Amino acid sequence: MITVNPIMIDNYPFTAISVQLPKTNLLVVTSDKGYIMCGALDVALLNEKLKDRGIIAARAVGVRTIEQLLESPLESVTVAAEQIGITVGMKGKEALLKMR
Repeated sequence: MITVNPIMIDNYPFTAISVQLPKTNLLVVTSDKGYIMCGALDVALLNEKLKDRGIIAARAVGVRTIEQLLESPLESVTVAAEQIGITVGMKGKEALLKMR
């Protein structure tokens, strides 16, 4: 099952996407500029193989719900995310507010 819902963070709109897969969930919250995602996101791939795209993204691990993704500290971020002030350890929702 795939669920797509609009969510508001500090009065700014984002899109939350949840994909239920066998034995796991794929979780993403996105804006027009970038996104945060569960542990399935390969930040190293984005930084190395897709560096020229300047993808603004960050990853939180061990999360099972969109709410946990928003509240958990980020485990890794792309170079492009760092350039706009997103850092490892920042809560997911704080990073999203920098992506608006």
